Amino acid sequence: MDSSVTRIFAPFYSSAFSWNFALGMTQLLIPLYARDLGYSGVAIGSLIALPIIVQMIFNLIGGAWTDRLGGMNISLVAFAATAAAGIMFAASSSFAGLFAAQIMMIVARAVYWPASWTLVSQLPGERSSLMGTLNAITSSGQIAGTVGAGMIIAGWGFGAGFWTVAAMGVLSFASGLVFRYAPPAREKAPLAMLATYRMLLGRRSIHYGIMCAYISALPFSLSVSFYPILLIEQGFGSEAAGWLVGMRALGAIAAGVVLARFVKHADDSSVPLASALAIAASVGLVAFFTNPAIIAFFLFGVGLGSGVMTIYFQILVSTLSSGETRGSAMALAGMGWSISHISTPLVMGALKDLYGIHAAFYALGAFAFLFSFALPPVHRWSLAGGKPR
Repeated sequence: MDSSVTRIFAPFYSSAFSWNFALGMTQLLIPLYARDLGYSGVAIGSLIALPIIVQMIFNLIGGAWTDRLGGMNISLVAFAATAAAGIMFAASSSFAGLFAAQIMMIVARAVYWPASWTLVSQLPGERSSLMGTLNAITSSGQIAGTVGAGMIIAGWGFGAGFWTVAAMGVLSFASGLVFRYAPPAREKAPLAMLATYRMLLGRRSIHYGIMCAYISALPFSLSVSFYPILLIEQGFGSEAAGWLVGMRALGAIAAGVVLARFVKHADDSSVPLASALAIAASVGLVAFFTNPAIIAFFLFGVGLGSGVMTIYFQILVSTLSSGETRGSAMALAGMGWSISHISTPLVMGALKDLYGIHAAFYALGAFAFLFSFALPPVHRWSLAGGKPR
């Protein structure tokens, strides 16, 4: 890679790593802090899930503005919001304060993902390789952040962890300011936001993309809610829980580095089906075991399946969208992530309170297994005419 291309990629990937480091920290900090404050499963699930309504709104707004202002400019908004969220969490102990901080973090997540996915699809190079690299770097950041959060909680407490989240948001912002790249000029101006989303909703592949995004997000929804709680209730300390939750991101790294090259076409139905089944099996079986090696294996497996599905989803949306609508298409299909982030913590919280956390994981795994077999017929429907519609 020549020096001019390196100057493009280095600040982009640096900002992605540091922001995901902060995100990884929140995956452990938020649910364990809420548990430490004595909140019920429903309260924890509500804290994680209800602000996702805000995410759905800002996700669509962020996607539309990415098409107008560019991916990095919108990413800077996410970095600033992350710094603000870390400060708010550090200063809060009431449910209302935590809820407000969570909304700020949700805004950051909502605008970051469509912005970064759109930007990487516009960078010079082979698309599946670039997306695999981005996913590997974001997962590396999440591993480092999750493990770091466990160590900080054990050594210095939750407050120090949240201040570190704020610091990583500032570091991401600084890296983003260094980024310099002008994507290819658009052939025409983007449509008005509502007209763009109306047009995209008429495409069958968008609905299939939402399904793929939903199942790919399921492990992440659990990582920021009930994976840490399962591990604590299995008898692990916060440091061990951080390492084990990090195995999900390690699986996603393996998907991005090793398997991304095999995910090149949106017309391959075997890849999403295999990925979804791997996710379902790993979610449903992890609660059967207390051996850390076996738990690590299943968390790695769920990350591997989720990582491959995420790359497939990105390739699918890149294929069906033009440069003028790429950000909006990423945001709309990515609504599957929001649906997962709303439903999974709420359902898991209710099941945990009623039947226990182990039964909650068994039930979710069974649902994901059945959901997997709905993907192939919807895929065939979306490819009427031989290509994504």
